[in-house]
Amino acid sequence: MNGPNQNHNTSGVGLVVRGLRKSFDGQEVLRDINFEVRPGEIFVIMGPSGSGKSVLLKHLIGLEEADAGEILINGDPITTPEIAAKYRMALVFQSGALLSSLTVGENVGLYMTEHRLRSPEEIERIVTEKLADVGLTDIVHKMPSELSGGMKKRAAIARALVIEPQLILYDEPTSELDPVSAVVIGDEILELKRRIGVTSLVVSHDRDLAFGVADRIAVMGEGRILTIGTPDEVKNFKDPQVQNFLNADFKREK
Repeated sequence: MNGPNQNHNTSGVGLVVRGLRKSFDGQEVLRDINFEVRPGEIFVIMGPSGSGKSVLLKHLIGLEEADAGEILINGDPITTPEIAAKYRMALVFQSGALLSSLTVGENVGLYMTEHRLRSPEEIERIVTEKLADVGLTDIVHKMPSELSGGMKKRAAIARALVIEPQLILYDEPTSELDPVSAVVIGDEILELKRRIGVTSLVVSHDRDLAFGVADRIAVMGEGRILTIGTPDEVKNFKDPQVQNFLNADFKREK
């Protein structure tokens, strides 16, 4: 990740995945994955557990190496740290991943502090600003244990915003949240698109979130992308796997 720079104009980058394949112990878990995320778009990848979403995300952030295929940002294949460092990318972890021994402010400013990118006074100002951007004020000195689940997720987004990202990857951003907190997170994803034009890729099985925030949705199943389209296009896609996932519900006998 590059450090924050006052001269950066945040604008979303384009992401292209071509022919991505991955197998573990002879079991193919990604099967010729192809999609494009447009600059400034909110693109949601959804699907049931075991569909390959998490493995795909690990490839996008460089934790796994594909057996075949390529990942490009603004046309550049992400093959070396030097190329990846050209772009400002941030990941919002499923758990929030705040360090329990640090205050919220210290968590949000950790990247700048560790790399000595700003003076302590500037870091404090930026941290306060980014927390305010996600609707959190007066919590700089609180510990993560004092926050609700939704507040932890928003603090994690504030930490991502410190680097003025061009691409934010969200890993199950509404998991373990109550419905009201989940809506707040969805609203925040939409607001960041409106305010800074960041490209957002959201990996989630939350159907309400996907249809509430996405410009386009990709539905995965058994390691494949079953369909890509606008929310309305996906809702009306007649593939049984897609419809079974979208319409899964409890069946109570009368």
